[in-house]
Amino acid sequence: MFKGLYSGRRVLVTGHTGFKGSWLCQWLSQLGAQVAGFSIGVPSQPSNFEVLNLSARVKDFRGDVRNLDELVRVFGEFQPDMAFHLAAQPLVRASYDEPTLTFDTNLGGTVNFLEAVHRTPSIKVGVVITSDKCYENVEWDYGYRETDRLGGKDPYSASKACAEIAFSTYWRSFFAAGDKRLATVRAGNVIGGGDWAGERIVPDCIRAWANGEAPLIRNPRATRPWQHVLEPLSGYLWLGAELVGGHSGLAGEAFNFGPKAEVNQPVSKLVEEMLKTWTAGSWSQQTQSGTEKPEAGLLKLCCDKALQRLGWQAILSFEETVRMTAEWYQRYHAGEGDMAAFTTKQIRLYEILAKERAVRWAAS
Repeated sequence: MFKGLYSGRRVLVTGHTGFKGSWLCQWLSQLGAQVAGFSIGVPSQPSNFEVLNLSARVKDFRGDVRNLDELVRVFGEFQPDMAFHLAAQPLVRASYDEPTLTFDTNLGGTVNFLEAVHRTPSIKVGVVITSDKCYENVEWDYGYRETDRLGGKDPYSASKACAEIAFSTYWRSFFAAGDKRLATVRAGNVIGGGDWAGERIVPDCIRAWANGEAPLIRNPRATRPWQHVLEPLSGYLWLGAELVGGHSGLAGEAFNFGPKAEVNQPVSKLVEEMLKTWTAGSWSQQTQSGTEKPEAGLLKLCCDKALQRLGWQAILSFEETVRMTAEWYQRYHAGEGDMAAFTTKQIRLYEILAKERAVRWAAS
């Protein structure tokens, strides 16, 4: 997988205790990387980082990405070859309640990450994860391309657009003429086992069903490009591997990683599909009070650039995406004793499917 370029490589992941960060650490560990993480703490209870017992396989640094000195110290101590930046305030609705924290973390934290890379001679490759919500969303029917306008109606989206601008500035000011190769990636609406964040559709449903309750769905007609967490992570890892390999024309660029077009489905269909695996439960639509925080109705990405430049494409159908997600939670709530082993099994299954479906990163 990934040309074997992660075996023995020293990789630092910011936000490693989060949902995507913990899955990335699990996969990197399976690929033979020496992994370190930097996070302020676990974001929820339960925590996927703790459920997978990742502290046994990952050098676990704790600190605030808003503190440049702390971050630079960890970079200096671990001496990574490459780094993935995922640390963020990740919730749109929470950004209305804490806009300062959101901008300080998502913009300021990204600047600190870039500065730490700039100051650390050992690191040669960096991948900065922002969000599909960095685009100025005008609710059009076709996917946003990497050259489309950045922006955001809510603090979270705007903070991610600002992070992209900061990356572009750092790239042109400090990295373009040097030996460090960095890029940004944009994905969103990621689902999968181990997400326990508040006010997200999948964990909200799982929490309710596990307690014999019916979740209230705010906007069942809203359409989202649902993708299993392993889909964008495969793109991040492949882009990182190509940057390590010195692939020309990738450094300084931005890449979208989104699902197949048919995976764009309404919230209501996602919930109904989860119930096919969970087997028991119901849901109802939340009564609108008129004071709801605004949310996008439609948002999807054009991933032609990733296909043409990286040979990357998503491989899972909507049904496969939802089934893998629901099965993980089903095992967890059934008392599965070793969720790390089950997560490893899901990653290996995904690798097998990628190889069968002739994706470049799996055939390399």
